[in-house]
Amino acid sequence: MCNATDSRVALVGILLSNANAAEQVNAILGEYSQYVVGRMGLPYREKNVHIISVVVDAPNDTISALCGKLGMVPDSNVKVMYTKA
Repeated sequence: MCNATDSRVALVGILLSNANAAEQVNAILGEYSQYVVGRMGLPYREKNVHIISVVVDAPNDTISALCGKLGMVPDSNVKVMYTKA
C-alpha cells in the first residue's frame, strides 16, 4: 500500500464483452498487484458480459496509468471512481 498522503482509494469497474479479453486484463492487473486491495469477477453468461470490480490504493498517476492500459484492451469498458481525498 501507499503512504496515506500520496495515495487515493479507487474503485475500477471493468466490463468485458469478450471472454478472451480477461487474460489480458488479468496480466495488466498483475503488473499493478501491489496496489490492489481486492477484486471480484462475475461472469454474466446470460448477457455474455464479464464484470470485474477492483479496489486499488495508489497515487493518482498510477491509477490513471492502470485505467489507461485497461481501457486499451479490445472489447473492454473501464470506469473509475475515486475517494474524495
